[in-house]
Amino acid sequence: MEYYRLEEVDAAALKTFRRGWCLGSDEFKKQMLELMEANLGENHSGQLHLETAEQKANRIIAQELARLSWTEKDLPLRLKNDPNKLAIAVRVRKETTLTIKRIAARLHLGSAKSARALLHHRMQTHQQPQKVTSGAQLQFQPMV
Repeated sequence: MEYYRLEEVDAAALKTFRRGWCLGSDEFKKQMLELMEANLGENHSGQLHLETAEQKANRIIAQELARLSWTEKDLPLRLKNDPNKLAIAVRVRKETTLTIKRIAARLHLGSAKSARALLHHRMQTHQQPQKVTSGAQLQFQPMV
């Protein structure tokens, strides 16, 4: 046993084992991250939490880009305060644990500070309940 430990080891052969937590193709890694998404606990590494959050964010962004008929190349071309980009950012922020800095970089929203202000304003204006105008009347349905 001691002989094997002292023997020269090919660093290139061990490279596949030192590259991360997952052995396999990128497609396999994506599938594993999707499966683990809801089952991560405190005992899992921070890197694993970050990778699953990024994977989920990429999936959300792809869904929203498809809905808007945009491509990845459209994101840097749009304004930083584009309502559709902000809507995507709000959804990513609500559904993942990604930081605003990472969301801003991914969606080309500018600096984290300006993105934080834009997101805060967007979330505040779109979450307030609609006010009933003075001329409108409430209608109640009779109980059966």
